[in-house]
Amino acid sequence: MPKSEPIAGLTRKERNEVTDRLGLRSLQVFEIVRREGVEELSRPVNSLFWSGIAAGLALSLSVYCTAFIHQALQESQLRSLLEGLGYSVGFVIVILGRLQLFTENTITVVLPVLTDLNRFKIQRTLRLWGVVFAANMIGTSASALVAILGGILPPEQLVAALEVSRHLLHYSALQVLLYGIPAGFMVASIVWLIPSAKGGEFWIIVLITYMISLGGLTHVVAGSTEWFLLAMAGDCSWAHAILSGILPALIGNVIGGTGLFALITYAQVKDEI
Repeated sequence: MPKSEPIAGLTRKERNEVTDRLGLRSLQVFEIVRREGVEELSRPVNSLFWSGIAAGLALSLSVYCTAFIHQALQESQLRSLLEGLGYSVGFVIVILGRLQLFTENTITVVLPVLTDLNRFKIQRTLRLWGVVFAANMIGTSASALVAILGGILPPEQLVAALEVSRHLLHYSALQVLLYGIPAGFMVASIVWLIPSAKGGEFWIIVLITYMISLGGLTHVVAGSTEWFLLAMAGDCSWAHAILSGILPALIGNVIGGTGLFALITYAQVKDEI
């Protein structure tokens, strides 16, 4: 594509300012995310595993910080509006800390596969998904176990964590799956937006994840902390937590992140590649 000729009346400084204000093209964003995916696919299993556990532990903070605000604002009419800000805490740590989060990888590692579909990349993607998802679940379950049995939270904060988790018990398995689709789409959109953020990464993460919480949508990793807490506290059975909670959310997030967002972003640039 030929370069646009600069307007002759602009000074060098003004032309530089114009260049600085130009956003990245879709193809450039695609290539940034694709290269990140290639790098992730080449990482050793051990690195993926421990990074995934760290992500699970960190993302469980989304539930606990939501509970902290829930408890602190129990007399306030703004509680339901503000407590969702706590939900963003874990995502900020995980995404800015470059930890392995399963729902990020529903787009990041899929783009290299879409551009060069072969058995090796498919196997690598499935390997990464399996390792990262298992590690995320280990991290969130360990966090919930320590919260229930380890006394790391004051009793009133643990009660608040269970309170903010119980809304999931009102969802059917189908609702958990359906609500997971927009959540998966929104988390994938964070990955797509960050290359163009220019210092605004924090606010993108906070805004989008806050809306996931405010909308009552289901995220498999953050939600697994809630399901593990409920199962360990005896509020639901393990079968219900896994089959009606975690598994449907997993399917919904994959549909939203890979089945919708990743395929759409690929479709818009495939003729330019």
